[in-house]
Amino acid sequence: MAPFLKTKKLEIIVFISGAVVMILEMVGSRVFGPYLGSSIYTWTGLIGVIMGSLSLGYYWGGKLADKDPNYKTLSIIILCAGASVFLMNVLKDSVSQFVSYSFSDPKVAIVFASSLLFFIPSALLGMVTPYAVKLRLVSLQKSASTVGSLYAISTVGSIFGTFLTGFYLLSYLGTSNILSFLSITLVILSIFTYASGQTGIKLLLIFISLASFGVNRLIVEHNKKHGFVDVDTMYNRVWIVDGVNKADGRPIRSMFLNKQEASAMYLDKNAGMVFTYHRIHFNLIKKLRPDFKSAVVLGGAAYSFPKELVTEFPDATVDVVEIDPDLTKLAIKYFGLEVTPRLRVFHEDGRVFLNKNQIKYDLVFMDAFNSRISIPPHLTTKEAVERMHDALSSNGVLVTNIVSAVYGDYSGFFKSEYLTYKSVFPRVLVYKVHPVSLDLAQNLVLVAFKNGEQNMNPQELGELILDSDSDQSEELTAGGTVLTDEFSPVEKYFFNIM
Repeated sequence: MAPFLKTKKLEIIVFISGAVVMILEMVGSRVFGPYLGSSIYTWTGLIGVIMGSLSLGYYWGGKLADKDPNYKTLSIIILCAGASVFLMNVLKDSVSQFVSYSFSDPKVAIVFASSLLFFIPSALLGMVTPYAVKLRLVSLQKSASTVGSLYAISTVGSIFGTFLTGFYLLSYLGTSNILSFLSITLVILSIFTYASGQTGIKLLLIFISLASFGVNRLIVEHNKKHGFVDVDTMYNRVWIVDGVNKADGRPIRSMFLNKQEASAMYLDKNAGMVFTYHRIHFNLIKKLRPDFKSAVVLGGAAYSFPKELVTEFPDATVDVVEIDPDLTKLAIKYFGLEVTPRLRVFHEDGRVFLNKNQIKYDLVFMDAFNSRISIPPHLTTKEAVERMHDALSSNGVLVTNIVSAVYGDYSGFFKSEYLTYKSVFPRVLVYKVHPVSLDLAQNLVLVAFKNGEQNMNPQELGELILDSDSDQSEELTAGGTVLTDEFSPVEKYFFNIM
């Protein structure tokens, strides 16, 4: 072994262990995304369980090191961590799916799932640093500096793992391959720690993990041939699936973001919108602003709606704001998207775009979602709605799709979002999309007019639920509150729905 590797052996061990912990934590959100969503609840449960596991690992590692510290035991701890990560990779989808169907409370579900999958590897990795501290200590006079330096190196490793995962690994490797990579890394680190002992087990685990890379690739190619694509991007776990639309029997291709169907298009020659609320959007446009010249759509996904806009209205230009550039690439590859001067794409957060925007649009469409049916909180607030208001021309119209009930336990978000829009726009209408009871969560379309005196007959636009000019407004929205950047508890509202 090179002199540097020998003298800095423990530093290398704690650095890599720290990096693996953070990579695991960040990958965890993608593991759970398709089954449990990617809301603040997911992150809270995942971080809480991993922090608790690390705390127990620190304690167990210190107790074990006090008995008989040696490199062989440390090597076994790291090897077990590698084996547990490999096992997690095998079981992750089955466990996540089982938990999603077994628990109605998303808070309980994410804590339980995180405990099943992440407790053991996190606890084992937590044992590494205190054990390394004990191996490094040679005198009590330098004990504090030894502890501080090794924990600092472990933290620097965690920072490195954070940047590596967020900027590169998730976009290039995908969830399963990252976990295979981590298990291989930990087995190699175990060999580096203590080469002798468990040689057969270590080599077998490396071989199986390496083989999983090839197996994952074969699975991906097989799925593509059969109309299923599974991709990790910087923001989403994406599924692209070919199937049949239940409503009319026509073949469709759908894009799912974290298990939620976000966009779809027909695969036969006949055009048209798959989603009912998109068809309602077109009905509203044709009756309110058939002569519009410019529109912006916040949320692109597979770009089904923007594509139809530029096709149906040849004199108009459409800008699309999509935070995830990989979705645009997938839309070009699988959904026939063509970026042209009439259909421009901005890869930016919707709120950031609105804050900087200087263009006046005739139409603004808000159709951005993150966790299953939840709108990103910073796009629900009064400040965000004010930016949308500013982006409209003098007779401009804002059309927003939300998921909520109108009455009952699931109506909290509707009431608050409606009051938020009403606090900015002179007139707001609410339309129903599906023929279901108003006390059930459903798609609702909010239509806000910058010019409240615009001539129209609201009843002709669709199944009208609420008009801000009516006396029913205060009755339906009782208990709601105007959402602001300071306080927008979106997860609380969607907790009752998910």
